Amino acid sequence: MVRIKTVNAELEVETYGRRDDPPMLLIEGLGGQLISWNKKFVRLLAAREFFIIRFDNRDSGLSTKFENQGDDEDKYTLNEMADDASQLLDRLGITQSHVVGVSMGAMIAQSLAIRHPNQVMSLCSIMSTTGAKGVGVPHEDGYKVLSLKPPTNRDEAIEYKVATSRLISSPKFDFDEEYYYDLAAREYDRSYDPDSVVRQLVAILSSEDRTKDLEKLNIPTAVIHGDSDPLVDVSGGIATAAAIKNSTLHVLEGMGHDLPQALWSQVVEIIVENTKRTHG
Repeated sequence: MVRIKTVNAELEVETYGRRDDPPMLLIEGLGGQLISWNKKFVRLLAAREFFIIRFDNRDSGLSTKFENQGDDEDKYTLNEMADDASQLLDRLGITQSHVVGVSMGAMIAQSLAIRHPNQVMSLCSIMSTTGAKGVGVPHEDGYKVLSLKPPTNRDEAIEYKVATSRLISSPKFDFDEEYYYDLAAREYDRSYDPDSVVRQLVAILSSEDRTKDLEKLNIPTAVIHGDSDPLVDVSGGIATAAAIKNSTLHVLEGMGHDLPQALWSQVVEIIVENTKRTHG
């Protein structure tokens, strides 16, 4: 792993694959760390001849924390998080990259494509939305996740992570409890800062509707969404695909707000096929 300094943050970065393969930037969601991208899933992408870059967003993992979020000058938006990603690519000497984001990470990916379109070869927006009111609204279980009482120690934090992951998981597929217990423990021991999740949530809520800007894009885009997503309703994915003219919509049956292993091959194939449209 390496640390990359941007204008306003230092980002923890890890890469997979051969440096001379086409780059693919993975952007994680709310509160997620780079290790939240399952290593086996990442290797599946790298095996398709991509140079994979995963990193901690600002206020996540080992990247810069913004503890003074209460001060107006320290507040940030998804646009600034997108600029972090843009500068990360610059620092790595990468002119253009395929970009894949999940949930908040897809919102950042959309903003990156809007603000720095020349850097984005293709876009994959997974389980996300446009920021427009009335689409992508959480279901009852989604609101439960956002309203649960924060834990106060390591054991509670691990149970909290597993419980919230279960609430938003894919109902058609088995919930991998062992994996989520392991991930929760690794995330806690690597970096635990519940206030940073609140700061990222503020960035989401303070960001504007991206629909009109998305309509200006002409980047090959794949939109992937589960029809059973309780945290970001599938209407968010439908709205995203409707806004981006060069997009394909893939609504996956029984998928919630996660990427169950049973769907990895299908999701990887959608991502890879979308990258091929760059040259089509």
